[in-house]
Amino acid sequence: MDLREKKVLVFGSGISGIAAGRLLVKQGADVILYDGNASLDAGSIRNEILTGQTEGADMQVVLGELPQEILDTLSLTVMSPGVPTDLAVVGQMREKDIPIWGEIELAYVFGKGDVLAITGTNGKTTTTALLGEIMKNYRESTFVVGNIGNPYTAIALETKEESVIVAEMSSFQLETIHTFRPRVSAILNISPDHLNRHHTMEAYIGAKQNIAKNQTAEDTCVLNYEDEVTRKFAEKVSAEVLYFSSRRKLDKGIYLDGGRMLLNMDGEPEVVCHIDELKLLGTHNHENVMAAVGMAAAYGVPLDIIRRTVMDFQGVEHRIEFVAEKNGVAYYNDSKGTNPDAAIKGIQAMKRPTLLIGGGYDKDSSYEEWIQAFDGKVKKLVLLGATREKIDETARRLGFTDTVLADTFEEAVDICVENAVPGDAVLLSPACASWGMFKNYEERGDKFKELVNQL
Repeated sequence: MDLREKKVLVFGSGISGIAAGRLLVKQGADVILYDGNASLDAGSIRNEILTGQTEGADMQVVLGELPQEILDTLSLTVMSPGVPTDLAVVGQMREKDIPIWGEIELAYVFGKGDVLAITGTNGKTTTTALLGEIMKNYRESTFVVGNIGNPYTAIALETKEESVIVAEMSSFQLETIHTFRPRVSAILNISPDHLNRHHTMEAYIGAKQNIAKNQTAEDTCVLNYEDEVTRKFAEKVSAEVLYFSSRRKLDKGIYLDGGRMLLNMDGEPEVVCHIDELKLLGTHNHENVMAAVGMAAAYGVPLDIIRRTVMDFQGVEHRIEFVAEKNGVAYYNDSKGTNPDAAIKGIQAMKRPTLLIGGGYDKDSSYEEWIQAFDGKVKKLVLLGATREKIDETARRLGFTDTVLADTFEEAVDICVENAVPGDAVLLSPACASWGMFKNYEERGDKFKELVNQL
C-alpha cells in the first residue's frame, strides 16, 4: 500500500503509537499523532518518532481535543491497543468512512514473512516466549513481537520473506484487524477479562476469535480442547484445527498421558518429554508448552528442536517467578496474574502455606472463583488498590476472614513479612491490573522483587 503524502492519524502516544508513527513516517505518510492527554509533552513525542529518520522527515502532534478539520482530511487512522474503539471521536471517523486499523494491521500490511500468533486470557506471554525460542532455534530470521512488549510495527520493515514473526495478541489488538492472517494461530483459553473495555463476554470472545477470521484451510488453528469456548470455536474455523489437552488422549494433537507429553500428528504418537523434565510448574504451564509444541509442529519444526527447546526453557519473568528465600520464607512474584483466572493458577502452583498479596485496578472482574480456589492454602490475604474493599467483601461473604487492607504496596509486603513463619510462602498474585499504582505489571513485579531482596 502506498501511503506517501496521505494524511494518517496515529491515535495514542504509548509504545505502540510511537512505533506506528515511526513506520508511517518512513513510508512517507503525512503523520499526525493524537493523544487526548493534553498534559503530555508534544515536543518530546515528536522527537522520539523523528529521531533517526531521514533528513526532512516531519510530522504533527495534537494533544487534548482533536479539531474537526483534521478529521475531514484523514485517509487512515491507526489505533493504539490501549485506546477504546467505542470513543465518540472514533464513531465520527466511522461515519466519515475513514479506515480504522490497529497497529497490528499496519505492521502486517508492511511486513513480510509468516506470522505465528497467540491469544487467550492467560498464558500468552509464556507460550509466545517459548515458541519464540523454538523458532529461533529453527529459523535465523525470527522476531518475537506484540503484547509481549516489542511492537510489531517496530520490526515490520526489517522482516524478509523467510522471516517468522511470533506474535502475542491481546483482545485490544485483535479488535482492529482486517487482512491480518497468521500461518498458525492459537487460542489458549477464554475466561472473563477486560469487561470494562469490551462490556460483554460475547464481545471479548469475538475479539479473541478474530485471530483466525482470515485463516484458510492452508493454515492451522491450535485450540484448547478442555476449554468449552475454544473447543466450540473449532466448528467456525476455516483453518485446520489442532487440539491440545491436559486431561485426555487425542486422536490427533498434543496431550498428557501418565506425565508424558505426546505429539500425535499422523496417527503415531511421539514423546516430546516428561513433565518432570520441564522447568515450568503447574498444569497451566504444561498447557502453554503443549500449545507452543503444536504451533511449532504445525509449522514443520523438527521434533528434536522442539524437544530440546522446551526442556531448556526457564519461563518468563513475573509469572510465578521464584524471587528468594528469606528466613525460611519463599517469595514468589506473579505480578502477571492480572485477572482472577490467572491468579488461580498462581495459587494452585503453591506448595506451602501462603500469604497472598492481591488487589489493584478494577476491570469489573468477579473474585468468587479466585477466593474459592484458596482451598486452605492461603493463610492471610493482604489487599490494596481500587478493588481492595470489593475483594474483602467477597472473601468475607465466602467465609475467608483473615484479610488485611493496606494503603501502599510497601505496607502490603511488610504485613506479609511480619506474619510469615519459616515454611510459608509469600505470593504477589494480584488478580487485578496494576494501573493506578504502577505503569504496568512489570513495574509492580520489579518493585516486589526489590523489596524482597532488601530483606
